[in-house]
Amino acid sequence: MGSHEEIKIEDDFFVLRFQNDSDETSHFEREVNTDLIQFHFGLKGRAKFIFNQGRYALDLREEVSLFLYNPQKELPVHLEIAPHSWVISVLISIKKFHSFFSEEADYIPFLSSENIDKKYYKDDRINPSMAIALNQLFNFNLHQSIRKLYFKGKVYELLSLYFNRAEDANTEQCPFLVDEDNVIKIRKAKDIVIANMAEPPGLQELADQVGINLKKLKMGFKQIYGDSVYSFLFDYKMEYARKLLDSGTYNVNEVGLRIGYSTASHFIAAFKKKFGTTPKKYLMSLNANA
Repeated sequence: MGSHEEIKIEDDFFVLRFQNDSDETSHFEREVNTDLIQFHFGLKGRAKFIFNQGRYALDLREEVSLFLYNPQKELPVHLEIAPHSWVISVLISIKKFHSFFSEEADYIPFLSSENIDKKYYKDDRINPSMAIALNQLFNFNLHQSIRKLYFKGKVYELLSLYFNRAEDANTEQCPFLVDEDNVIKIRKAKDIVIANMAEPPGLQELADQVGINLKKLKMGFKQIYGDSVYSFLFDYKMEYARKLLDSGTYNVNEVGLRIGYSTASHFIAAFKKKFGTTPKKYLMSLNANA
């Protein structure tokens, strides 16, 4: 039905990830104190925030952010996440947030003295720099011990980019990413290789399918997803294989065939490279812990 995860960055500072890859709408509810500011980012698909027992709703569309704050009234998170939709939310206390901008508070509209106790609402487009940081919160390959540190760094980066009024941060390093059309094309390329994971297209064919040149595809994919196209796909396939094994519905040979390995030995070698154990031993560990 979809999954959600809450990561505590610091006291009164949380990141919530919602990933609904199912064909049904998923629901999430969480109490939120009045001293917490809410940032919500629609990465993929769509979602809806429900307020006042369903009497009022706010849509969150793909590539759009919502910024909510009301010191006079609690705004609990009641979220409906449409099928095949991803959302990132950041909750942070006003006190913690003030500390980020103590010397530049006048540049942040809702922190000005006349607005300090007023409710605040803003929706805005997610720019390409923010899209990269957001996607990296879903696509990473890290040891568990540094995961929290990674999230902390990415969320600080995300908030910096949200309030940045200067030119796009990636303009000098990767000029084509200023063109949001190319970011959309790279996302489409990612969707294509996942949909065809058993027989993915070649890089040139993939570039032609989404209408981008090969160099920009390679550079942009690594910028957004942190890895090359096929390294990203390898990690995705192995995670998908692990979930299939977890389900108890498929044997090792069947899982290998579903993700594109014609021989079991090749799948076993790939699985061991990723997880340090064979699929059979992994299944045995699941049964031992059952």
